[in-house]
Amino acid sequence: MKELQYSELTPELLHLAKLSEEASQIDSELYYKYDVKRGLRDLNGKGVLAGLTEISDVHSKDIINGQEVPCKGELYYRGRNVKDLVKGFVSEKRYGFEEIAYLLLFGTLPNKKELDTFTTLLNDYRTQLPSGFVRDIIMKAPSSDMMNTLARSVLTLYSYDDRADDITIPNVLRQCLQLISIIPLLSVYGYQAYQHYHNGKSLYIHTPSHELSMSENFLHILRADSKYSQLEAQILDLALVLHMEHGGGNNSTFTTHVISSSGTDTYSVVAASLGSLKGPRHGGANIKVVQMFEDMKEHVKDWEDDDEIRAYLNALLNKDAFDHSGLIYGIGHAVYSLSDPRAEIFRSFVSSLSEEKHKSAEFRLAAAVERLAPEVIGEKRKIYKGVSANVDFYSGFVYQMMDLPVELYTPIFAMARIVGWSAHRIEELANNGKIIRPAYKNIHESVKYVPLAER
Repeated sequence: MKELQYSELTPELLHLAKLSEEASQIDSELYYKYDVKRGLRDLNGKGVLAGLTEISDVHSKDIINGQEVPCKGELYYRGRNVKDLVKGFVSEKRYGFEEIAYLLLFGTLPNKKELDTFTTLLNDYRTQLPSGFVRDIIMKAPSSDMMNTLARSVLTLYSYDDRADDITIPNVLRQCLQLISIIPLLSVYGYQAYQHYHNGKSLYIHTPSHELSMSENFLHILRADSKYSQLEAQILDLALVLHMEHGGGNNSTFTTHVISSSGTDTYSVVAASLGSLKGPRHGGANIKVVQMFEDMKEHVKDWEDDDEIRAYLNALLNKDAFDHSGLIYGIGHAVYSLSDPRAEIFRSFVSSLSEEKHKSAEFRLAAAVERLAPEVIGEKRKIYKGVSANVDFYSGFVYQMMDLPVELYTPIFAMARIVGWSAHRIEELANNGKIIRPAYKNIHESVKYVPLAER
């Protein structure tokens, strides 16, 4: 008998897969009949209320005369408008990651002494990867997907923790702070290992600096010469702050709540959330934006011609361009309608970076797409709520201008969002909630058992 290869799709398996798919199909009309909110959202994108939180709030609608009316999007961290938080640290020429992480985890903005103590703690944890971990774990069997590398590394760290299963708040906080500190190292070292062992590139394993911020350290350990401009570090820091938290209902954060509610360990929770974030509908979206723009630049000859850009956008919607999905990536959001505040904050900084990187023409093309896409979508499709550029529309462009590897786009998202996951994990545990178990309605009729010999 032929020996099966691990990834082989045999005719027998394909036949079984067809049976499985056929057995899994559900008439879409039944979702309307039983009022099932697919994706736990209604047609207007409003999520089913599944919990309470004090960590952050996404505001996209006003109530006027008893009716919900779309409004400009706003994002709040612990009751504070993100726009005000960003204005605060940017105007004082400070990096914001550590300050905003403190706010999300502890509920208040730190004073100077508290911020310095917290930053020192994160820096101490950043230099405390277990002895031999890079050599024994990251360097062995490097993966082409850095999110899988991250998840495997996080799960392996369980074995190095003598209190891995202790879910008391002090221990969980310790674990979360350690993971917040070392996720950038695990991401970059995993990338360097893969580039070396699979693509024959030089291997660089820089030691993080105790004196640098989170964004500075990331650029320092990633680049062979450890060089970066202040604007690059500032914009990466801003990206981390804007991606840090987005309410309890986004897919990966809801995963954090679901897994935490079972009482399992921190490493399992974070690995599950990383698996959620990896998906192209969530954390991988900015990669699609970059790929779409590369295709657009090949097919649109005049980047200043609105008509030519509009024609390409129509081709996208008609499934005649790029990946034939019918989507304009980076436009539209599950919650926001008229505007995504994160994209609005990003835009002015992206303009400055495009000038530094001599990419002003590319920025003008992106601005034209942002302006035209909602019009094109509105002409083609029924829109239950407004559409606008989301944060992924600009974040991918930023990372590309900074010449960051595409493989690290989603891990950068994870570097930021693990702060939000940590705050939500602690919130779930602190409130000692029930295990999360929503209902599914069975619609299969009862069938009488038939003995094997009679089938």
